[in-house]
Amino acid sequence: MGGDATDMPVERKYAELGLNEVDEDGSFSGYASLFGKVDLANDVVERGAFAQSLKRRGAAGIRMLFQHDPNEPIGAWAEIREDARGLFVRGKLAKEVVRAREVLSLMRGRALDGLSIGFRTVRARADAAKGVRRILEADLWEISVVTFPMLPEARIAQVKGRLPTVREFERWLTRDAGLRRSDARTVIARGFATLIRERDAAAKRAGDLAGAIRAATRLMQQKDLR
Repeated sequence: MGGDATDMPVERKYAELGLNEVDEDGSFSGYASLFGKVDLANDVVERGAFAQSLKRRGAAGIRMLFQHDPNEPIGAWAEIREDARGLFVRGKLAKEVVRAREVLSLMRGRALDGLSIGFRTVRARADAAKGVRRILEADLWEISVVTFPMLPEARIAQVKGRLPTVREFERWLTRDAGLRRSDARTVIARGFATLIRERDAAAKRAGDLAGAIRAATRLMQQKDLR
């Protein structure tokens, strides 16, 4: 599927906000789209799909809206880039705008946690074997803060100024650090301070943070068996 993007309808893909932090000044970051994930419309966005659009528009050329409403701009994006996981975004709400202040309050209260991209499909192909459409190139126009997600995996991970819940911390340990759930629960039960001490002891044997945490967990479990 190809052609001029301007001749094609605008599409929207939701992701339960991949936000990592929401600061008091309105700054936040997260993931607006995840690569290789099948959403509720049976679409998969492939890595590199946004590369040409980002090169052409840049972060400044992509709007931050509320609920995809062009009459509701609520801030500006400072950074939008692809990485191995998906479409990473970093921006700041305009606190001088009433709606932006409301959005900030809802984000920090965990009542609003969805991101959605507005784009036109430039190239896509049908994957009949898996029953999905693979989006190979998309012309990204805007990214909105929204209520309802289409891609459940990308979520707000943490609100700055608030400690993560046990469930959030367990999700991070299993998803990003690669721990088994039983291991994650060991870390939580033994305490974060213990993890840090053991992580530092294991750091020379692990080349990255996640590897160090896994090694630290093994050390903690070995000590429990002694």
